[in-house]
Amino acid sequence: MTAVVPVPILDTHQHLIYADRLRYAIAETVPALAGRSFRYSDYLAAIEGTGIASTLFMETTAEPWREEFTLMRGIAAQPGSLICGIVAQCPLELATEFQPWLEAHLDQGVGPGIRGIRRICHTEPDEFPLQSAFVSNVRILAVYGLPFDLCFLGRQLPVAIKLARLCPDTQMILDHCGVPDIAGGEWESWKKSIVELAALPNVHCKISGLLAYCRPHEATLDTVRPYIEHCIACFGWERVAWGSDWPFCNQTTTVGEWVAVSRELVRDEPEHNRRKLFHENARRLYRAGSTQ
Repeated sequence: MTAVVPVPILDTHQHLIYADRLRYAIAETVPALAGRSFRYSDYLAAIEGTGIASTLFMETTAEPWREEFTLMRGIAAQPGSLICGIVAQCPLELATEFQPWLEAHLDQGVGPGIRGIRRICHTEPDEFPLQSAFVSNVRILAVYGLPFDLCFLGRQLPVAIKLARLCPDTQMILDHCGVPDIAGGEWESWKKSIVELAALPNVHCKISGLLAYCRPHEATLDTVRPYIEHCIACFGWERVAWGSDWPFCNQTTTVGEWVAVSRELVRDEPEHNRRKLFHENARRLYRAGSTQ
């Protein structure tokens, strides 16, 4: 049998937490993270030997949000940094604040700057992202060629579908396969929503975070396999990307174990499909730095 050569990974979903400098309300709700810092040096130690060659910093809903971007851009600019771009937080619900801030900080595609925007919606009322200012600002992203990361719970996916339909020119990436409640047995309604989302050509799917939604003793390949296979079957190999969701993945596993599970799940796929999942699609979607 021919040995499978691991392809390098561009991690599209890595968080950093500097608890001594910023406030992270969502992280404080997670016992494994509360009150702790997870710095860039910690991430490097966690991914050693995994084949992760580059990464995108994903906003961690810090307050104040402007300071988080400034801090992360400084880290990304350090010589030898693996961070090839930033998916920044910004309150899209503010009618006039978003576009001026974006234009003031956009780097026109040079260096590890803004590669996308995310505004977490699963902690807000379900109709929150459908307000006019929010929709207008998501539409504006298409002008700058920036994608929007969709962060919704599985039960909220009908709202994500509405938003994607309202903004057909904006590329969107569904975080964490739509956050299915795997521990609670959510399947049929989530499965149907994934089919509807995949039917929209501007929506892509991020294979990330799933082990964290399992019961700790069931965080295994067999548990998440049907969810991942359904997403890949619906979106196809051209519209999927991989992310670690570190350090939130630490709730049930490690980033090394998640990489191993992910590689095992696709080990029989042709190399060109594995390259699409692990880095090529992400480079295109986020206009991110190259991997070998």
